[in-house]
Amino acid sequence: MAKKQEVELNSCLMELNLTTAHKRYTELAEQAESESLSYQAFLLSVLEAECQTRRIRRIDRRLRESRLPLEKNLETFELKRLPQKVNRQIKTLMMGDFINHNENVLIFGNPGSGKTHLVCALGQELIRQDKRIYFSTCALLLQELLLAKKDLHLPRLLKKLSRFDAIIIDDIGYVQQEKEEMEVLFTLLAERYEQGSVMITSNLPFSKWEKIFKDPMMTAAAVDRIVHHSVILELNIPSYRIITAKNRKLKEAS
Repeated sequence: MAKKQEVELNSCLMELNLTTAHKRYTELAEQAESESLSYQAFLLSVLEAECQTRRIRRIDRRLRESRLPLEKNLETFELKRLPQKVNRQIKTLMMGDFINHNENVLIFGNPGSGKTHLVCALGQELIRQDKRIYFSTCALLLQELLLAKKDLHLPRLLKKLSRFDAIIIDDIGYVQQEKEEMEVLFTLLAERYEQGSVMITSNLPFSKWEKIFKDPMMTAAAVDRIVHHSVILELNIPSYRIITAKNRKLKEAS
């Protein structure tokens, strides 16, 4: 390639912010020449390299913004502990179609059954499919919403959260909250109804959600919005932490 053309090509690639193409086009051109590839095939290889790098960066960025605990992933979760029905549901949910239809995911189970780990692992898989996910414990999310309301910034926060394809609310009902806090949570759920997915974990069945929302009418309205388009996973399995502790004691005793 003539020196002038090389300079102009580098300039164009940098102006277009095609940094990977800039780094790799010489290597890929040599490969194309050795394999007698067509111009179209060479151009495709350059653009594929650029797209792949951008996708990796985008996923890394979305994993960071999600606030997900990355150690809670599918590789560290024992899927064989789950009932067969739940395993089938998880495989379907990982395809991400429920997000495309603004459906919700509700995971119920006793403490230690792996609800948080499972929803976090699912969230990471969805991000790798180019979805935007936001994770928060219920307690921290309520603090964030209530502070925004007091500062008259609640609409701004709700708009920010609306950009996420799914919001994970972990451990709803685990800590008893004040009525004002539950009112802002209801506002969020109402905003996302049929507009975006929520993924909720709870150790309380719906029959006890009046303890969460404090008011029968608000409870009924919240449950109605959440359940209308939803997939429910029931982890009726023993506590993973208790089993692990028992196994550790058995090993120490042997």
